[in-house]
Amino acid sequence: MILSASTTSLLQHVIQRLHDAFAVKDMGPVRHFLGIHVHRTRDGFFLSQASYVEDLLERAGMENCKPVDTPADAKPKTSASDGKPIDDITAYRSIAGALQYLTITRPDIAYAVQQVCLHMHAPCDVHQTMLKRILRYIKGTPTLGVQLGTAATPTITAYSDADWAGCPDTRRSTSGFCIFFGNSLVSWSSKRQTTVSRSSAEAEYRAVANAVSECSWLRHLLGELRCSVSSATVAYCDNISSVYMSHNPVHHRRTKHIELDIHFVREKVAIGELRVTHIPSARQIADVFNKGLPSALFFDFQDSLSIIQAPNVETAGGVSGSGLNACPSLQPELPARVQLSPRM
Repeated sequence: MILSASTTSLLQHVIQRLHDAFAVKDMGPVRHFLGIHVHRTRDGFFLSQASYVEDLLERAGMENCKPVDTPADAKPKTSASDGKPIDDITAYRSIAGALQYLTITRPDIAYAVQQVCLHMHAPCDVHQTMLKRILRYIKGTPTLGVQLGTAATPTITAYSDADWAGCPDTRRSTSGFCIFFGNSLVSWSSKRQTTVSRSSAEAEYRAVANAVSECSWLRHLLGELRCSVSSATVAYCDNISSVYMSHNPVHHRRTKHIELDIHFVREKVAIGELRVTHIPSARQIADVFNKGLPSALFFDFQDSLSIIQAPNVETAGGVSGSGLNACPSLQPELPARVQLSPRM
């Protein structure tokens, strides 16, 4: 169990109350929890799963594989009927499931993992190639993780996008969103939509509604933690029609298929809790979660998602983690979180 508090005195008070009621052991500031490494920095926490990556590559027999730049290529999505069935389906499912857990600190592989998980029921050799590409990517980037920093003012910002009719088998769209609390990435998703959208505006608006739903949950959670967000949530979308519908929805036959989403988003806009804003496609970082991207664009969006190298770690090329993408220096003395374990 991990405890967090706003002050050291409050944290010690909670720990003492737990000691009085249960047989627990104070293990000090959290450093490793369920396969996740926690590094304290001057501005917050850095979360990574470097050891988990090493174990996963060893289990897959790819500890000596050749790294690649991106987890997914920029080609159209693969069909379920492409290629030939593989022999070891169990191994495919096991590795794909393990990669799902890695997305806790690696949002950059969320889309690629979502694509390979779509074919768990009957994977073919082309899908296994996609799986191996993800492993080759994490082989070259084992120390990447998410930086969680402090925010001067509590603000929530969302980016949402959809790849319209991208699935070659069902023609469903793939939604993707990422949500920031201050400058910290706190929630992300890559998911195939449950219904077929008849236009790109429908697909984009559904993606906006999914992101807004997550933002609403975060606002309520923060409110329960007595950290109210006074400013409106800003949701960025690169589809102008979706932006117009959020401000002035016109109910006609072209929008009746997403009428519930329109009412949901429009209500948030009307009460001042949400503001849907257009953003150019070239700056839509949610693209990482619904399609494969060229290397240059992928690296650019990766930096925007606060995905950085672990502090004080050298890469395979000998470049120190204190370089361009490094997080601030470690500050072990900062009291922030305490990990407790049952006393045996």
